Amino acid sequence: MQQPDISASIVSVATDRGPDKSTCPSEIARMLFPEDWRAHMKDVVNVAIDLQHQGKVVITQKGVPVDLNQIKGPIRIKIL
Repeated sequence: MQQPDISASIVSVATDRGPDKSTCPSEIARMLFPEDWRAHMKDVVNVAIDLQHQGKVVITQKGVPVDLNQIKGPIRIKIL
């Protein structure tokens, strides 16, 4: 079975939303892994962190960019 491309999906959804809106990692997980999306949440968050390191997205909490070493609680992903 082909693994979905988490990175491409995050960038695509974030780009569609535009820089003024964000997406929840669970939305990506549900879209790609509808049967067992919770099991893939960590994968989605880890890919989002990699994308932030590449300068493609920013991870926020309460609308503010978050220190990647201090992530606790719900996050959002937005395109730069």
